[in-house]
Amino acid sequence: MNCKPPHPASLEPNRLLKQCDLGLGRSTGPGGQHRNRRDTAVTLIHEPTKIRATATERRRQQENRIAALRRLRIKLAIEVRTPRPDEPSMLWRSRRQGRSMSVNPKHVDYPTLLAEALDVLSLMNWDVARSAGRLGISMSQLTRLLRHEKPAFTLLNRQREERGFPPLRR
Repeated sequence: MNCKPPHPASLEPNRLLKQCDLGLGRSTGPGGQHRNRRDTAVTLIHEPTKIRATATERRRQQENRIAALRRLRIKLAIEVRTPRPDEPSMLWRSRRQGRSMSVNPKHVDYPTLLAEALDVLSLMNWDVARSAGRLGISMSQLTRLLRHEKPAFTLLNRQREERGFPPLRR
């Protein structure tokens, strides 16, 4: 699915939440004294794309809201493509150290960087070498960034196979 810049995964949380429908409810989850006493399950639906994410594993609604937002940003990064300028973003350049990329997959910047990497891969017809060159990192650093999210790595290999490239090893 394509959309206009900026990529929804790169939006600040409050801006992204304004584009979402928030659903609250009860769900099976942690037991204990407070089980089913409150509606702690959270579902976020990004209205422009209809992509949804849910979190039910915490006892507190606020914690589930944070988890659902993170899951939504990851799903948006994987499923939505946006046009990119010729140069890597300022965030990408700030995270790059030579030909290496340093980001913890739990960091708030990870979905934004994942979206940028997948956008460039899509633009470069899923050629990892050309994409890595355009982003200024090594091929192994690019694939390492994608390996943290299994659906992203699966998307890369599926697109590569459709174009006659060999799949990358996990």
